[in-house]
Amino acid sequence: MAAGQHATEERGRRVVSVIIPARNEEENVERAVRSVSAQKGVQEIVVVDDESTDGTGAVLERLEKEIRLLRSIRLEVLPEGWIGKNHAAAVGAEVAAGEWLLFTDADTEHLPGSLEAVLDRAEAERADLVSLSPGQQMIGWWEKSLIPMVFVQLARLYRFEEVSNPASSAAAANGQYLLIRRKVYNSVGGHSGVRSEILEDVELARRVKAEGGRIIFLPGPRWVRTRMYRSFGEMWQGWSKNLYLLYGRKLWPMLKSFAEAWTFDLLVPVGGLAGCLLIAAGFGGGAMFLGALLCLAVAVVRHRAYRQNLARLGFDLALAKYQVLGAGLLGLLLMSSVREYRLSGQVRWKGRRYSAKG
Repeated sequence: MAAGQHATEERGRRVVSVIIPARNEEENVERAVRSVSAQKGVQEIVVVDDESTDGTGAVLERLEKEIRLLRSIRLEVLPEGWIGKNHAAAVGAEVAAGEWLLFTDADTEHLPGSLEAVLDRAEAERADLVSLSPGQQMIGWWEKSLIPMVFVQLARLYRFEEVSNPASSAAAANGQYLLIRRKVYNSVGGHSGVRSEILEDVELARRVKAEGGRIIFLPGPRWVRTRMYRSFGEMWQGWSKNLYLLYGRKLWPMLKSFAEAWTFDLLVPVGGLAGCLLIAAGFGGGAMFLGALLCLAVAVVRHRAYRQNLARLGFDLALAKYQVLGAGLLGLLLMSSVREYRLSGQVRWKGRRYSAKG
């Protein structure tokens, strides 16, 4: 048999079960379901309705009549010791039959041909887990300011090249798009093994890599996109829940990021602008002029670096104009996450409260 024909038949036999945990996602879930139903290789779509109190159930009921691949499961109780999303994902995986499991969020949209392209990459590199960092759809000023700044920070903490390097111990994944071989998922205990982990995606990746599995972690704007939050409060809760854990529960790196953002991306450009205004108004002398010039020079260098980081992650370069505001919000958000884990002992998400052991 010719190699090309063999490869074609292999691709034809690939089957994927898509699992979508959904809690109060009536505005998003239809887009997610339709976008994955159009992907080649999808055997079934399992949406697990996690005690939704909005119209999520009604949307799914309507879609089931139209999309034959879709199956919805309604949960009525969250067992003790579980994080809600983890429980929903575990229930979905239990009934799924695919040799590959794609865990994705209800607020994602999968672009045409994306699953086939990612599967090709996974099989070409013999990967056991492939995760993408989706493209971010942002409408409000608060999203445009903060979300790119956060992702630039995360790209420093979890470098795609290091995570994808089998020789490196670095491990990470993004639960918005997590494609994993079923046998590997089972071998590391699946979501049952990380039932109480708020950052379940990263923990799953760590377990896969610890057992010798191959991980590929990629920027994913050309394959999948999402609008993560629809209000400022929701965004604040979501990142407060995650950042402390993403920094490995380490206070010093968070304080370092806070100081860097506020010093170089907030106070320096603001100080340079203020100095120029004072000089223009007839105040200050040579020292103020040199100080303002130095501040502006540093600000220009930082702005250029920020634009380069945005480009590497697939963000629109026009978002760089929000850098100063984003830096201010990032600093406050880092401290908010520290406060939730070290002082309050609880984090809130989707109407539930979870223990936060700092």
